[in-house]
Amino acid sequence: MDFSLLTYDLEGTFALIGLNRPSKRNSINDVLIGELRLAVERAGREAQVGIIYGHGEHFSAGLDLAEHLERTPMQGLANSQLWHGAFNAIERGAIPFIAAMRGAVIGGGLELAASVHIRIADRTAFFALPEGQRGIFVGGGGSVRIARLISAARMTDMMLTGRTLSAEVAERVNLIHYLCDGDLVLDEARKIAAKIASNSPLSNYAITNALSRIQDLSHDDGLFFESLMAAFTQTSDEAVSRLKAFLEKRAGRVRPPE
Repeated sequence: MDFSLLTYDLEGTFALIGLNRPSKRNSINDVLIGELRLAVERAGREAQVGIIYGHGEHFSAGLDLAEHLERTPMQGLANSQLWHGAFNAIERGAIPFIAAMRGAVIGGGLELAASVHIRIADRTAFFALPEGQRGIFVGGGGSVRIARLISAARMTDMMLTGRTLSAEVAERVNLIHYLCDGDLVLDEARKIAAKIASNSPLSNYAITNALSRIQDLSHDDGLFFESLMAAFTQTSDEAVSRLKAFLEKRAGRVRPPE
C-alpha cells in the first residue's frame, strides 16, 4: 500500500505513521485524511501500538484552508464526517495510538491529537484553535474530544480569543500526558509504546474502547459496563497466565516512581 502524503513504517510491534507535508506544516487535506484512515486501519491489523507524528518541524497546522475555501455547505458536512471517520478509527480502533508532537498543533492538528490515547510533546510544541479568527468552527471532533480533555470553558477561551498554549501550559491543563526535553519526542513515544505493547492486547483494547464510552453512561450503567469488561478480560487465557506468573513471583511488582 503506497501513500503520497504520509509515511508508514513497521518497527517490530509499533506502526509509525508520519504526516508528510512539511512544506505546508503538515496541514490536512482530503487526500491526507483518507490516507490516514487507511494507515490507521492497517496498523490495527499488523501492530500492537501506533505512533503518529509530523515530518519536519511541526506536528500539524490543521485544516488545509485553501481546499476548504471552495466547499459548499453540503460538501463541508461530508468533509467533516470524513474527518470524524478517520479520528474515530484512531480513538476506538483495534490498538492504542500515541501522538508525538513538536511545533504547531493547531486546529485540526489538535483535533487529531485529541483522538489518540497518549499525547507526548517537546517544548517547541504550541497549541491553538484559531477557528474564530478564520470565521469557521471545529469540524474534526474537537467540540467533543478537546472539550472533554480541557473543559468546554477553556476551549471556549481558546476559540474566542485565539489564545495559544505553550507545551508547559498544555501539560498543566491535561492536553498532553508527557513533556520531554530536546529533540527526543519520537524516542519518548517509542519508550511509552514499548510499555503499552507489553500489556495484554485484550486489556489494551478494553482500556481504549471501554473507558471513553463509560464516561457517556449513567453511574449505574457505567458500573455495569465495567463489570462486563472486567469479567471479559480476567477470564481470558492470557490473563490467567499473567496472574499465575505474578503469584508465582515470575513477574515484576509495581515499583515507586524514580
